[in-house]
Amino acid sequence: MTEGRLIDGFDAVLADLDGVVYAGQHAIPGAAEALESLAALDVALAYVTNNASRSADVVAAHLRSLGAPARADQVFGSALAGAELLAARVPEASRVLVVGSSTLADLVRAQGLEVVRSAEDSPDAVIQGFSPELGWKDLAEAAYAVAAGAVWVATNTDMSIPQARGIAPGNGSLVAAVAAATGKQPVVAGKPEAALFETAARHVGARKALVVGDRLDTDILGGNRAGMKTALVLTGVDTLRTALAAVHDERPDYLIPSLTAFYEPYPVARAVSGVHHRGQASARVDGESVLVEGAETDLDAWRAACSAWWTAHPLQDRVFLPRLQFTPERP
Repeated sequence: MTEGRLIDGFDAVLADLDGVVYAGQHAIPGAAEALESLAALDVALAYVTNNASRSADVVAAHLRSLGAPARADQVFGSALAGAELLAARVPEASRVLVVGSSTLADLVRAQGLEVVRSAEDSPDAVIQGFSPELGWKDLAEAAYAVAAGAVWVATNTDMSIPQARGIAPGNGSLVAAVAAATGKQPVVAGKPEAALFETAARHVGARKALVVGDRLDTDILGGNRAGMKTALVLTGVDTLRTALAAVHDERPDYLIPSLTAFYEPYPVARAVSGVHHRGQASARVDGESVLVEGAETDLDAWRAACSAWWTAHPLQDRVFLPRLQFTPERP
């Protein structure tokens, strides 16, 4: 038994970038075409990214170069979410120490706030975002202002960022330095917090948005916290095994192989006497094992396994992968 296409019933897609639209320097096969087809269904498209150093124009141009539909007003980074979050917490024309890129400073000014460069300017708030140009003096100014009582917002707390030469410290590492110096913690705008998703949905006028991402701990957790439906796409970081083992608040509503699955039927979940059915596959829990009737290569078998395990352990608070036993379906 199946229901309509996955995309039916949603009025917007909030899509992550790396691992969803592209992988490294190349577009993921079928992703651009799947996103292009949303317009014909009157489904809004927004891109959500924790990157706070690239402008929306730059991100949109990059996406277009890969064949994906993209305008600057469809790109929502943690810098914009951070600026809006900050503006909601301080009076208009407040002084803000911006520790980050010129893009972040421009977004703060657009909120009617005054940008300052030093703690000696007595800022009312500090907003901290990533920039490769940041140094010790910048972090020290942030620490002085935060210690003096300034409101503190971080665009995101990604501990690392991938670079051509390897993995480098991300904004979260720099935020952690200020936290260690001050004993305080910032309010965070980016994933996995809800603010970034709420900002994107508000700007595109979405009432029922689908969050699509490849990471459980950022995309799926953030979408869940925002009260939105979430889909884990299996073209990036997380896998069927990590999804099955996920803690309760990182579990997606949908498991899809790629964005092309938007336009395919999604199997209805059915449970009878503890046996969970998805498509032709079924699964049940036996202690710390999941017994699956279906092939390991069948995505519906994994959907059934997740449904069974998650129902049996609705509040799982640690990553745990149960034992799996796949039995080929009877003819």
